[in-house]
Amino acid sequence: MERVYGTCVAIDGRAALFRGPSGAGKSDLALRVIEAGGMLVADDRVVLTREDGRLLADSPDAIAGRLEVRGLGVVAVPAARRAPLVLAFDLAPGEQVERFPEPGRCVWLGVEVPLLRLAPFEASAPAKVRLGLAMLDGR
Repeated sequence: MERVYGTCVAIDGRAALFRGPSGAGKSDLALRVIEAGGMLVADDRVVLTREDGRLLADSPDAIAGRLEVRGLGVVAVPAARRAPLVLAFDLAPGEQVERFPEPGRCVWLGVEVPLLRLAPFEASAPAKVRLGLAMLDGR
């Protein structure tokens, strides 16, 4: 088991992890992904486990189904438990995001996960998360 600082959402049963410092937009982006039909896996602290050669993301029980929404506090949102983690995003200002990036890689518990950089406050950011997951299938 490994604990990771970040926020994790699931779309169509697969999880994407958002990484960045406090205030980078992790929870804000998660809220917009949830509003577009995704589900929260974990906010702030993500628990990763390895099972059958893949990573599973989960939330600590104490914060399961809860998202910190700046200006509102901690709120209950639609949540999933134990979703396979297949993609990670480092959140960054738009000027630090390459137009045609080569995906990087993260390794947790010996499992590689593709890593992209994303500007979280762009209106298109939730769609880019969905597209990033679809690209893994060649769509």
